[in-house]
Amino acid sequence: MNLLAFDTSTDTLFIAIQRGDQLWQHQAAGGANSSATLIPSIQQGLQALDLKFSDLTAIVFGRGPGSFTGLRTSCAIAQGLAMGADLPLLPIDTLLAVAEEARHQHGVTHVMGVLDARMSEVYHAGYHWVDGCWQATHELGLCAPQALQIPVGMAVAGNAHAAYPDRLAPAAQHLHALPTATALLRMAPRMIADGHLVDASYALPLYIRDKVAKTTAEREAERQAAEASTQA
Repeated sequence: MNLLAFDTSTDTLFIAIQRGDQLWQHQAAGGANSSATLIPSIQQGLQALDLKFSDLTAIVFGRGPGSFTGLRTSCAIAQGLAMGADLPLLPIDTLLAVAEEARHQHGVTHVMGVLDARMSEVYHAGYHWVDGCWQATHELGLCAPQALQIPVGMAVAGNAHAAYPDRLAPAAQHLHALPTATALLRMAPRMIADGHLVDASYALPLYIRDKVAKTTAEREAERQAAEASTQA
């Protein structure tokens, strides 16, 4: 199958496109930059693999939790591209992608995915790799880093340890892992087979922390993402 995957939930933008056994990858600065660079980079990758949007089987994207600006950008562009090309979407939790990247890079199978949520808090969720797929063991949550309890034998993967080295589970095994687009692609075939594809109207971000007001930068990022998706 031909798949486009991207994640903009952290400070790093990840894009990957799969055409059969061919793979194109791109990594760049994320954050506010994602809204301006995501679509041009996707178009570059499609051209490199001689693909059109209509050739894709589905669009896979990280739905959160993560950066508010990044999630709005990801969902807006995923929805715009899917509607324009009449494609289904596969939303995947970013912490699940962190667990998959940690398994792929470090061989761990019992993982607590933890991402820096800023404001002295972390997003977290636990997973166990069983029979070729991930099973959730700990629900998605948000807490202060020092409040997160890690079971014995469970690795901590993500980017939060760098931000809170003395506060986040000091006795645990810590692995750096991000929700890469290639991690999304590795999980996609099984999830598609299990019926997790959705219509473009379900391109919704997964928020754990509610925020009342948007900053000027966030509003501008949303505007740029909406404009870019309609021009693609």
